[in-house]
Amino acid sequence: MGLDIHIATDNYEALFSAEYYDIKHGLRNKHRLSRTFCIFMLRRDSYGEPELDQIGRIAGVDISPLYNMEKYWEEEDIQHKLSFAKNETEREETLKLIQADKDTVKDNIDQVLNTINSLIDSLSKIDNIDRKLNYGTKDTLDYGYYFTDFNTNKGEGYIDNNFGQDLRNFKRFLEFAKANGRTSVWFYYG
Repeated sequence: MGLDIHIATDNYEALFSAEYYDIKHGLRNKHRLSRTFCIFMLRRDSYGEPELDQIGRIAGVDISPLYNMEKYWEEEDIQHKLSFAKNETEREETLKLIQADKDTVKDNIDQVLNTINSLIDSLSKIDNIDRKLNYGTKDTLDYGYYFTDFNTNKGEGYIDNNFGQDLRNFKRFLEFAKANGRTSVWFYYG
């Protein structure tokens, strides 16, 4: 067991029906992001320049819509954060900050889809992405596997995906969600 990254949407209960999870349709595996992608997203506050920032620079793509997907607040997280407020003023300020974060995610699906499409378009033309990245003192993402063969799906839809496959799965999910009337997307970890 480990930490995974998931993409959620507005009104997701209706989107993720029993058919979505039915093995014979295979939709879930065509949309899943790998555990390496999860680690990749969580490296924003690590040492040096995070790989996602480096990739955005190399590809010439603004990756802030991906980071913004981490700004959605679930109700239990809101209540937990509010429990630290010392008075009503702090509570109101906290609620304003939470609402500002949630507004960042509202109706963002086109922006995120454009970002993913731009990354795919740009990175599909770049050889040896792994050699262009600075991973600092320790390669914890297995650069020689994850960031190579961008245009080839190396995994089984989740296990052993490479970066290109994760982005293509991400794109398929966004297109699926948009075709089903969803307008907002965000990450959750679990």
